[in-house]
Amino acid sequence: MNYKILVVDDEPANTRMLERLLRDQYDVVSAQSGADGLDVLSVHDIALIVSDQRMPGMTGVEFLKRAAEIRPHCVRIILTGYTDAGDIVDALNSGVVYKYVTKPWVNTDLLQTVKRGLSHHETVKAQHRLNLENERIRGRLVGLEDSFIRMCTELLGFKNERWRDRAPRVRDLAVAVGKALHLESEELTTLSQAAYLHGIADIFVPGGLLSRKDSFTENERAFVMSARERGLKLLDNLSDCAEITLSIRHIPEHYDGSGSPGRLGGVQIPMNSQIIAVAKAYDEMIFSDSSSVGSTESKALAELRAASGRWFDPAVVNAFCGLMAIDHIQRMAATDRLAVSV
Repeated sequence: MNYKILVVDDEPANTRMLERLLRDQYDVVSAQSGADGLDVLSVHDIALIVSDQRMPGMTGVEFLKRAAEIRPHCVRIILTGYTDAGDIVDALNSGVVYKYVTKPWVNTDLLQTVKRGLSHHETVKAQHRLNLENERIRGRLVGLEDSFIRMCTELLGFKNERWRDRAPRVRDLAVAVGKALHLESEELTTLSQAAYLHGIADIFVPGGLLSRKDSFTENERAFVMSARERGLKLLDNLSDCAEITLSIRHIPEHYDGSGSPGRLGGVQIPMNSQIIAVAKAYDEMIFSDSSSVGSTESKALAELRAASGRWFDPAVVNAFCGLMAIDHIQRMAATDRLAVSV
């Protein structure tokens, strides 16, 4: 490969010496100042720069800092005297400078440094291409996972049409609570996916058993737990789904340890599971499966508060009820504004 090298030095004699040294192996472009060097970089694909440190108007380090912004994959070598050691060390530590060569330089040493710098240039470019490819693959995986999630929701809808509508409602409620509890961005993403897919665990559970909630015989309980695990195995098609699966698996746990499947209690229950459990319970009360008319908001919130500390995490219930109270106030205010405008 015929690499293009930029030589920057305000002393013409040094520029000519460097050109003679490098031109047999490389395509050499020269500049007499940092400003001229920046102009060259704007039009040429430079693989490596050899720049003097002491130049009028702009030092070599200052020039290479700006050069790194224009050509981030370009390798930068600086020529310097021992008196400039402090500035050069800072530039090396920050990654602005790849190597420094003391003046007067030894031709064989400088050629070896350039050769190693170009090898480093190829490594940096290969890493950049790999990163771009990884980003492309991650983008495709995210798209595939989104499609898989939507497909699972559609499958749930075939079993119970209400579940198709419930999934986005529970997700939105859960994410709102997660934000109120100051969960990190990655945690919120997992919470959102788990809440949207929470019904997948019940896809193989017969409807008659689902309607009975926790009033199972031991044999029925074992059957339901086995069926839920079959549903959770569908998530194995998602990458990095362990946290999502864990969150869904433990939604039926009770804060006091009386729930299933693991009889966990308190902080042993994953936070995502506790948040989804509250959002799901509220949605089921408001949009009841058993009748055409569900609970009122105030009644549903009262039932959540009554179960706080027994079935649900008190902190999650408090956050949820606080959000619902704010939402109610905002809706009432909007209604009042509408009435005034009319």
